[in-house]
Amino acid sequence: MRIGPAELFFLCIMVAILGGVFLGALRIWKGEGGKARQTNNAEEARLIQDIYHGLLKMEERVEALETLLLERERESEKKEAQS
Repeated sequence: MRIGPAELFFLCIMVAILGGVFLGALRIWKGEGGKARQTNNAEEARLIQDIYHGLLKMEERVEALETLLLERERESEKKEAQS
């Protein structure tokens, strides 16, 4: 049994398709890039921590401003009550 040019071409196409499917499955199974993804995850974690710390500082500032506003409001109420 001899393989003709048409069969050989079909066989090459099938091997290429199966190889592509295998590489795609391997890439999905390994997690899309290995070390590059770990680097991205570490970078994302650092950014999230930075945002969290920034929000904590902002919360402290808002609380300080609320305290200042309440103190001013009390002072103005005392002045009005004395008048």
